[in-house]
Amino acid sequence: MAEFTTLISGLSFTECPRWRDGRLYVSDFYTRRVLAVAMDGAAKTVAYVPQQPSGLGFLPDRRMLIVSMRDRKVLRREADGLLVEHADLSALAPWHLNDMLVDHDGRAWVGNFGFDLNDGNPTRSTVLICVEPDGTAKVVADGLGFPNGMVLTPDGRTLIVAESMMNRLSAFSVTDGSLGERRTWAFFGDPPTSTNFTEALGQLAVAPDGICLDAEGAVWVADAVHSRLIRVAEGGRILEERKTAGIGVFACMLGGDDGCTLFASVAPTFHEVEASAKHNASIWMTKVEVPHAGLP
Repeated sequence: MAEFTTLISGLSFTECPRWRDGRLYVSDFYTRRVLAVAMDGAAKTVAYVPQQPSGLGFLPDRRMLIVSMRDRKVLRREADGLLVEHADLSALAPWHLNDMLVDHDGRAWVGNFGFDLNDGNPTRSTVLICVEPDGTAKVVADGLGFPNGMVLTPDGRTLIVAESMMNRLSAFSVTDGSLGERRTWAFFGDPPTSTNFTEALGQLAVAPDGICLDAEGAVWVADAVHSRLIRVAEGGRILEERKTAGIGVFACMLGGDDGCTLFASVAPTFHEVEASAKHNASIWMTKVEVPHAGLP
């Protein structure tokens, strides 16, 4: 097993870690908080999102965008800390919003579940949404299987999307606020044949959740089903594996002063009742050789 140290523990369930200005920003789902965590583990609440925070990003003027999952909105944190509505995506997203990437121009690329995974509804494909800096929004891709973590290459021309329910990472060429045709960036296996969520999870060789990009063009993937972080080359070859000792890992981010600290959101469960009661989620970290690149 890789050597991990704990940055912070006692959280409910964390997602969408983002490194910025010497701190790791992260959403803690079931306490409804967005935290800024220093490298000594000291945490400050920077936002409280009643409808559950998820994806995080920053506009060019440094204001933060925050996904509000359950009401399917993107919120904007103003310089004085006030939260305001940036975009309402409830007419475009069929279920809870999820991860988000904000690019250098202030466009937000936002995924969503596509179905209610807690009520036993059948899995279904869904859309990816682009929110312009002025808050206007449109669907830019469809037919995606639980679009989750995203990275943008340093040249800004390729968006890579983790499709958690499809055994793959997909890529799109980017032109301003539009995407080209989907292509498979990394193939791990055939898509599940079952539309039952639990059965489909069992058919995944890799369940790519949060992802981040390194300077050699490889993608670190949080494999949410198999308790591991994997470093993947284009095509799908696994270059490196770091197991998390049977504890689920749901997101990752490269950061630290040299960009070579790999942060991981780990938790024994994502189910709200248990996670809210026990607060057993943590942020772990480990060192890697190749530093961060691109966005987020």
